[in-house]
Amino acid sequence: MTSYRLSIAMFVALLCAAELGGQYAADRFPMNEIQVIGSHNSYKRAIEPPLLQLLLKLDKDRYTPLEYSHAPYSEQMDLGVRGLEIDVVYDPKGGMYAKPLGMEMLKGRGVTPAAYDANGEKLKPGFKVIHVPDVDFRSHTYTLRESLRQLRAWSDAHPRHLPIAITMNAKDAGAGFPNALQPLPFDDAAFNAWDAEIREILPPQKLLTPDDVRADFPTLEAAVRAHAWPSLEKARGRFLFVLDETGEKMETYIKGHPSLKGRVMFVNALEGRPEAAFIIANEPITQFHYIRKMVQAGYLVRTRADADTFEARSGDTARLQAAIESGAHIISADYYRPNPDFDTGYQVRLPGGVLFRWNPLLLAPGRTPRYPNDYGGRSCLKLLLRCHKRVNLAGYHQYVDASLGQLRPPVRKVFPKPHCFGFGRRLSSGRH
Repeated sequence: MTSYRLSIAMFVALLCAAELGGQYAADRFPMNEIQVIGSHNSYKRAIEPPLLQLLLKLDKDRYTPLEYSHAPYSEQMDLGVRGLEIDVVYDPKGGMYAKPLGMEMLKGRGVTPAAYDANGEKLKPGFKVIHVPDVDFRSHTYTLRESLRQLRAWSDAHPRHLPIAITMNAKDAGAGFPNALQPLPFDDAAFNAWDAEIREILPPQKLLTPDDVRADFPTLEAAVRAHAWPSLEKARGRFLFVLDETGEKMETYIKGHPSLKGRVMFVNALEGRPEAAFIIANEPITQFHYIRKMVQAGYLVRTRADADTFEARSGDTARLQAAIESGAHIISADYYRPNPDFDTGYQVRLPGGVLFRWNPLLLAPGRTPRYPNDYGGRSCLKLLLRCHKRVNLAGYHQYVDASLGQLRPPVRKVFPKPHCFGFGRRLSSGRH
């Protein structure tokens, strides 16, 4: 048995060395040659059941789409989610969002609301993380600063993770019924404060900004159309922020910052503008050809696999398939894990059951491994031990592959599976 284990260890060590060499060589390719699954409104917790039932009685069509929630950021990223969305409201003095109207509505009906913001985070000045004020107000983090702290802590623990794009909405609309809170508008001061909060928590080595991409090109778009995105190696361990707004809010953010010089966030500017680099096209069926064209032209593109709980309730995967085949870099979804309450099994995964891969629309066949590596800073020895210790005496093997974000079932085998090291193919002397 000892010689058996030593032979396994030696074999896996060779696999590990070969795979690491191949993966680090692949890191020279641009960061825009990957495709990932992201989450939509990543911060969102469920509306507590008594309030949701009350809202559904008031307007079922309006509030049914809010019946979803997400795991905490770290849990999502541990699964392999590599795109997030965080929405904020502007609260420079603090306290605007400390007493949601929805809680008062429950109290008025004799229902005691669940605990909310026990530490008084909503009383502090700064941006708050929230979906819909007064009605859909529960988040895993109450403030932008706390969101950023959690992201940094996870990133510090996984320093070689794939770059993570974070789209952000500037929320300035209220719930739309009497006595509902009206959020503050986003002016230049608000956007400057927003950039400052991000830089306060995340140092330059954790950020990928428009300046990093533009480099010596005359405009940001010129760099993008030259396919001059940083290499995957340079982008590892970093976050890329995107202002998901158009019109006046986007123009206010751009004003005084040609090609977004000095800004933290990219913007959703259409092609042809000096600021264009990241395009949000959320309708992969009707925008299919447009998305493919933009991806091939060098822009980063985000689309959505599902919306308003429709796909999860119906099991319809047409939108998901269009999103995957469009080549969009980030496919945002609410269901990277299925919701058992809907009983459809709807779940968002890329082919092979993975949450990220090389983008087939951009990658030459056979040029690199099937899956980009996301070791997250673990040493080769730790990877070896993780795979080896999962081989039990009966010769069966079950493991969670953090790189692929999935649980593999037990299989009959002799050698540890190369999936532990990011391989896209199986190697085994047993039958599957």
